[in-house]
Amino acid sequence: MAKEEKQELLQGTLDMLILKSLQLEPMHGFGISVRIAQLSREALLVEQGSLYPALYRLEEQEWIRSEWGVSENNRKAKFYSLTAAGRRQLIAETENWQRLSSAINLVLGSA
Repeated sequence: MAKEEKQELLQGTLDMLILKSLQLEPMHGFGISVRIAQLSREALLVEQGSLYPALYRLEEQEWIRSEWGVSENNRKAKFYSLTAAGRRQLIAETENWQRLSSAINLVLGSA
């Protein structure tokens, strides 16, 4: 059996996936990448070179906030949490994604 290929993220979807991963609880960067991999059944892997610039961008937009804490392995880590504006943005991006994916499915399903 062929090894499954990891999927590259469509431009603009990483922000939505980060917001979704923070919906339930604050997490540090590595935890966010693990959560995305788990939720996608290991199909999506977010590299640090993509993750941390996105986290900084989301923080600048005030969709997430950060504070220093101690990770489960007793190391200092920056924990990110969703703000009220981030919750609203997640709803808007999810609705937009559903419209877009429905439209793409219509095109792919047409003869």
